[in-house]
This record gives sequence, C-alpha cells and structure tokens, in this order.
Amino acid sequence: MEFFLTLIQVLDSTIRLATPLLLACLAGLYSERAGIFDIGLEGKMLMAAFFSAAVAAVTGSVWLGLLAGIASSLVLSALHGFASITFRGNQLISGVAINFLASGMTVLIAQSWFQQGGRTPSLFGGGRFEPINFPLAETIDGVPLVGPVYSELLSGHSILVYAAFLMVPLTWWVLYRTRFGLRLRAVGENPAAVDTAGVSVVGLRYAAVAICGVLCGVAGAYLATALQAGFVKEMTAGRGFIALAALIFAKWRPWHAMWACLLFGLLQAIALRFQNIDLGGLIIPVQVMDALPYILTVVILAGFVGKAVPPRAGGEPYVKER
Repeated sequence: MEFFLTLIQVLDSTIRLATPLLLACLAGLYSERAGIFDIGLEGKMLMAAFFSAAVAAVTGSVWLGLLAGIASSLVLSALHGFASITFRGNQLISGVAINFLASGMTVLIAQSWFQQGGRTPSLFGGGRFEPINFPLAETIDGVPLVGPVYSELLSGHSILVYAAFLMVPLTWWVLYRTRFGLRLRAVGENPAAVDTAGVSVVGLRYAAVAICGVLCGVAGAYLATALQAGFVKEMTAGRGFIALAALIFAKWRPWHAMWACLLFGLLQAIALRFQNIDLGGLIIPVQVMDALPYILTVVILAGFVGKAVPPRAGGEPYVKER
C-alpha cells in the first residue's frame, strides 16, 4: 500500500510538471503544422510567466495576470510572424532572437519594477490559481485504491491543468475534423496548392502563430501563478526546448504529444521525489536525476527514436508566384 501511495504521488507530480510542457508542445504543433518552425517557445513562456506574475502581484487578480501573460506572448508571436511570414526571414534566427529578448527583458523589467533581484513578489490568495477539489474527494479519500486515485491524482489540480489536457482532444478535432484544420495542415505541406484554391496562406500562418502565442501564454502563466508562486529568473528552465523535443518525439500528433509530455513530466517527478538513490552501495547523485529530462531531449533530437518527418514546407517562407 505504501508503494501504491508513493506511485500516486509521483503520478500527481507528473501531471503538474507535464502541464506547461503539454501547452507549449501543442503551441508548437499548431505553428509547425502551418509551416512555421518556432524555437521561441521558451522565450514566449518566460515573458508570459513574468507578466502574469507581475500583474497578479500588482492587481491581486490571477485572471488579469493570465490575460497579461497571454498578451505578452502574443506580442512576441506577432514579432515572429512579421519576421518569418511578412518579411520572409529565417524562422530559426527569429526564434533565437525571441529567446534572448525574453531572457534579458524579464530580468531587466522585474528589477526596475520590484527591486528584488529580477524576481516578482510572492503571490498569495487571489494572485494564484487555487486547486479544484472534486465532489466527495475528502469523503472517499480513505477508500483503498479508488480513494487516492480520485482524491489525489484526479482531484486537486488548478483549472489550467484540466484545460491543458482538454486541449488535446480539442486540438485533434480542430486539426483533423474541421476545414480550418485541413487548410492549416495543407499550408504546412503544400502552400502553393492552398493559395491556388483561393485561401490566404499568410492569413492561415498568422492564425497558427497567434494560437501558438495564446497557448505559450497560458503555459507561462501556469508556471508563475499555479506551479510556483511568482516569477524568478529563467524559471522556464529549458521547458520550451523540451516541448519541442516532445513534439518531434510525437511526430506532430496531438495524442502522441500528450504521452511524450507525460514521459518528460514523469522523469522530472522522479528526479524531485527520489534523490541520491542508493543501488547497493552505488549512490546516484541528485544531479544525475535532475539531468534525466534533458538527456532524453538530446537522445530524441539525435534521432534515436526513429525518423520524424516534419511538414514538407516547414521553415521555408512562401513566395507567391506571379
């Protein structure tokens, strides 16, 4: 029974830690399915984390903080769109620039506003997303097996966690069961054919970039106002790049993306739960456990999980033929 409770606690942490990865992964999915590679997910999440925490700290409203985080992420998405769609610049360089911009600006503005070494004040009460407890969660908590699963694993998460996992079937439905999704996928594969059909390639790609900005904004806001209680320097800690690795691992498919993000979240949860593991006299240091998600990222990007073929028109600006 003790093993079962430990397992439930690890899986509970897995869900919480996988949520920002899942949101960022789905954000990249929309963008890259439309042919716009976006390695600026990290920067958008970081900017959203700062502004959501800053506005929530000043106003005391976590919802205003969420809106501020989404707005700041959309601004960076618009910059990426102008650079890569309107001006047909290199999409990778644009993404790198966004990451650098967010990394520097967040610390600079935080220090200017709050004078706390690049941090925001700690969030309390209405400045944070509170956990949602399901009906009868406390009542059946003592029931063997069913109680811990219902009361600890399924119940007690913030609303953004449930929204993130609901985005998976919604994304699948949008991409594979709607006209917009069909056109979005077509733009990433053959934009000339879409243009010939009288559909705006530029409009669809901007729509995908905007959706990416919204989801990154929610991911960043979750980090600062739900998973933690405020903003600290570089708090995304490479999650944007891990989300990209999960997207490649999932081969640009929504359901597979969810399982890939849960795998990364599980590794992070194990690293937090089990530190300095003793294997018969051989002690595995905590640093090795902390590095597991990043090691898996390198393994995936090195191509050891099988060939992942991106959208054919991905990364290339569309030039309309005259």
